[in-house]
Amino acid sequence: MLEQEYTAGNRRRYLLILFTLVITIILGVVFSAIGFNQGVMQVLIAVKLYCAGAIESSPDISINKIILLLRLPRIVLAILAGIGLAVAGAVMQSITRNDLVSSFTLGISSAAAFGASLCIVFGNSLFFQSEAGIVTCAFSASLLCVAVIYAVARKLGITPASIVLVGIALNYFFSALTATVEFFAKEHKLEDVVQWTFGTFNRASWDHVVFTGGIVITCFLLLQRYALQLDVLASNDDDMAKSLGIQPGRIRTQIGIMAVLITAAIISFTGVIGFVGLIAPHMARFIIGNEHRFFIPFSGLLGALLLLVADTIGKYILYPVSIPVGIVISFLGVPLFIYLILNDRKKGLE
Repeated sequence: MLEQEYTAGNRRRYLLILFTLVITIILGVVFSAIGFNQGVMQVLIAVKLYCAGAIESSPDISINKIILLLRLPRIVLAILAGIGLAVAGAVMQSITRNDLVSSFTLGISSAAAFGASLCIVFGNSLFFQSEAGIVTCAFSASLLCVAVIYAVARKLGITPASIVLVGIALNYFFSALTATVEFFAKEHKLEDVVQWTFGTFNRASWDHVVFTGGIVITCFLLLQRYALQLDVLASNDDDMAKSLGIQPGRIRTQIGIMAVLITAAIISFTGVIGFVGLIAPHMARFIIGNEHRFFIPFSGLLGALLLLVADTIGKYILYPVSIPVGIVISFLGVPLFIYLILNDRKKGLE
């Protein structure tokens, strides 16, 4: 009887994940078609012409190029960014056993913002003034932040508490460094720094999609292999994990590196997008539970939905002005997060 109930429960979880995936793809296509006379058909026609190599000879060449070179890269990058940030936040929360942990609270996003602002304000060569230079600096600063977190945590002993405390300290430190750079920046460069720290998909291209997608998909598949170990680490102390043959320090290091690699790859192209790595795992945990083979992919899909909807709202709510997705996701996420907290508290009192 129990085995049947468990099997039925797993089947429902698989169907829920599949349903969410289908909804994400449908919304991506629909959002790509906003403003076109033929709607979704125009998107499908553009993709069909591109696959057939006939895009240049099509009568609506300008519309098709807008779809293929502007709309679709933005949509796909939003989906990948949502998946990556949510998955990174989910596994970080599991290895630290702290539901308030995300790439933002650990200082990784702040470090990326510092690297980018340093490049924008003080970079004099052609490379450092280019997008590639800014991405390189942001990515390098993120990795530096992680190296410091793990160096100090290893000195203290790699425990959930030490990782979180060092991460919070570095978050404030890199935020202060970014503010210092902004203080000395000239007006036109200050505007570039502020725009980058908002988080946006305006600069999305297929090159960004390929690079980000490669890292996100590879790390996601690797993280899924750690599902059982994450189940143990998230629900037991380190002594219990060791008694089951798991090495908590090594697992945290390996999973943490992959989570940081995902985060750094995303925010290097999009700028700082906070909160999705915090709210999506909470929503997933509330809906589908803590079993990581379901929890990780469902967190990613919810993150993709959140960023997809937030970016579309920001793009059209004050059209033609585009509000950065980093701002919109906070407006959407804060009330939702508070609702989940209150609902959890109500359940605990019953």
